[in-house]
Amino acid sequence: SGGLDSSVVAALARPYREKMHTFAAGVVGAPDLHYARYAAEFLKAEHHECSVTLNEMLAVLPDVIYHMETFDALLLRSSILHYLASQRAIDYVPALFSGEGGDELFAGYDYLKALPIAQLPQELDDITGRLHNTALQRVDRCIQAHGITGWVPILDPEVMSFASRIPVEYKLRQGVEKWILRKVAEPLLPVEIVHRPKAKFWQGGGVGDLLANHANQAISDHDFFAERRLPNGWTLHSKEELLYYRIFKEHFGELDHLDWVGRTKGAPVQYPAV
Repeated sequence: SGGLDSSVVAALARPYREKMHTFAAGVVGAPDLHYARYAAEFLKAEHHECSVTLNEMLAVLPDVIYHMETFDALLLRSSILHYLASQRAIDYVPALFSGEGGDELFAGYDYLKALPIAQLPQELDDITGRLHNTALQRVDRCIQAHGITGWVPILDPEVMSFASRIPVEYKLRQGVEKWILRKVAEPLLPVEIVHRPKAKFWQGGGVGDLLANHANQAISDHDFFAERRLPNGWTLHSKEELLYYRIFKEHFGELDHLDWVGRTKGAPVQYPAV
């Protein structure tokens, strides 16, 4: 993505590969495409860029939902890009490294800045414990759907153990998220990458507005309010999530028990005005 985490992984791997491939996906003009290209050029990697359109994303959406087994809007936005980038990768590599875990281990999310410093260790433990059916599920399912293997070096047990012993004051310092990781990255990467503000994968890839606008046009307010309550009592957050849930039902039926479905913590609720 050209973000800090994936770029650090690429920079550390580079000396061990005579030839290294990098992959990125997003809509034309998306920030991630620019920064991923920049990082790849700096690392002298062979870069592969997947520029996607709304129609291309909608075409793979049923397959992505089938493999992901979720209807969580924010998770599926990034999963579509991961799926398409992995699809491109099968022609070049048997395995992919991804940068998941940096935000959870090193306090990379913006909302963490509002929490009392004493609460941060517990919060980081909580969001790390949710990775198995959110971001890690995306890495596992979207990459292996194409018959290749995904690795997440930042979540290596030794790295996790070391990160857990770093005081939170060095992770979130003077309002800068992942401060200590940025300091580690300074000799490895260009300053524009090292100090790039955090952007979620789907934000950097430019897909969020496209998918949300499509759902808002495709689903009426009446249908949204009629269908937003699920059999287990959950409430869908947006028309976009209803769009995904309809496809989810086509694959798996209308299920009463959905506790195994990962949902993004703090996902925004977008109800139409009435």
